[in-house]
Amino acid sequence: MEREFMKQLLLWKNNPRRKPLIIKGARQVGKTWLMKEFGRQYYQKVAYVNFDNNSRMKQVFAQDFDLSRILLAINAETGVRVTPKDTLLIFDEVQEAPMAISSLKYFCENAPEYHVIAAGSQLGTAIHQGVSFPVGKVNTLHLYPLSFFEFLKACGEDGLAGLLKQKDPILLSSFHDRFVTCLKNYYFVGGMPEVVSVFAEQQDFTAVRRLQQELLEMYEADFGKHIPEKDLMRVRMIWNAIPMQLAKENKKFFFGQVKKGGRAKEFELGTQWLLDCGLISKVNRVTKPAIPLKAYQEQNVYKLFFLDIGLLSASSGLDAKALLEGSRVFTEFKGALTEQYVCQQLLSDTPYQPYYFTSENGRYEIDFMIQQGDEPMPLEVKAEQNVHAKSLRAYYDKYQPSKTIRLSMNDYRLQDWVENIPLFAIHAFLHEGGIFL
Repeated sequence: MEREFMKQLLLWKNNPRRKPLIIKGARQVGKTWLMKEFGRQYYQKVAYVNFDNNSRMKQVFAQDFDLSRILLAINAETGVRVTPKDTLLIFDEVQEAPMAISSLKYFCENAPEYHVIAAGSQLGTAIHQGVSFPVGKVNTLHLYPLSFFEFLKACGEDGLAGLLKQKDPILLSSFHDRFVTCLKNYYFVGGMPEVVSVFAEQQDFTAVRRLQQELLEMYEADFGKHIPEKDLMRVRMIWNAIPMQLAKENKKFFFGQVKKGGRAKEFELGTQWLLDCGLISKVNRVTKPAIPLKAYQEQNVYKLFFLDIGLLSASSGLDAKALLEGSRVFTEFKGALTEQYVCQQLLSDTPYQPYYFTSENGRYEIDFMIQQGDEPMPLEVKAEQNVHAKSLRAYYDKYQPSKTIRLSMNDYRLQDWVENIPLFAIHAFLHEGGIFL
C-alpha cells in the first residue's frame, strides 16, 4: 500500500537538522507498518523495539540515559547492531515506557547521528497524564487514514489518481462519473488501511462493514482499559453523540444534547482524551476571518469529526445500498458525510488546519476556513450539484476575499467570484503543490 506519508519520512531522513521523530495517530492507521516499511526501503538495518508488554526493555530505559548502555541493550534485544546513518531505530508503543520518551532528548543532544522514530497510539494521553515530553528536541508528524487519493491507488485506480496529479479540469470532467462512483465507495469504506485492503482484495461491502464494526468495538474496549471509571461514561457519550450532531444543520457540538443540562466543562477531559488518541478531530470556530486564524479561534466553540468517514458510516448504520443508490436515509445524512470527508481530506491531504466561521448575527456560516499565505480563505461544502450558496455569497459581499472556494459534485468551474472544485478533486487543487500554493 502506497502512502504519501512516506515522502514526509524521506524529507525527515535527509534533513541535516533532523531530530528524533514522533509519529502521532490513532490505533490501526498504519504507523507500525509505515515505520517498518520506511526502514526496509531506505535503511540497511532496522532495530525495532515494541514496549507493549516488554518489561525487559522498559527496565533498560528506567535506569538512566547512558546511550551506549541503551544501544547495547537494543542490540541484545533485536539482534541488530545499531550504527549511525544506516540503521533506523524504531520505538513502538513508546507511551508504555515514559523514560524512553524522555531519552529522545538525549538522542537529540548527544547522539544526533542516530535515526530514531517513535510512535504510540496512546502517546497523547500519556503526555497529559504527566509523562515528560522532550519539547524542542523532537520532530512530530501526524498520520491519518488513507486520503481519497491514496484510496484510489490502493484500489488499483492509478489512472484516476494520475488525473488528479495532472490537475486538468477537462480530463477530470471526462471521468466525472467514475470519480463519483469511487468517491461513494470511499464514503462507505473510508481510509483505515486494513479496511481498504479488504475492499481492494474482495470488493465485498459486507466484509468491509464487519471489519469496521470490529474496529469500533476495539476502540470502545480501549475506553475501558485506559480511562478512569469516573470519566468513562462521558467519553462514551461524546463518542456516540458525534454522528447525531454532525447530522444537524448547525454542526456546532452541543453538550446539552449529549446529556440534558450538560456543559462543555463537564465533558472537557473526555473530549481531550478522544483528541489525544486521534479518534476525533476538532474544528474551532473563529471570531473573525483574519490572519492568523489561530489567534481568533474560540476554544469552547467547535465541531467534532470522526477519525474516518468509513467508521462514521458504520457507526451511523448506513448500509451500502443506502449510500451508493441514495436512499432517504442517505439523503438526510449526506451533508454530515460530506463535511466529514472534506475535514478528513484537509487534515490528511493538504497543509491546512481547518476552522469555521459564523457571522456576528448568526445568519450564515462558512463550513471551513483555511489560511493560505497572508489571507483566510472560505470553503463552502455542498453534498450534491445544487450549489446555491447564500452563505458564501454573503461572506464574499462583506469581506471581498481574493479567493472563495465551493466544494461540490459539480465539475471544476471558475466564476467571477467563486471557484468550484469537485469534491473528488481536493488533492488536485488544494494538495501541497496544487495550483493554490
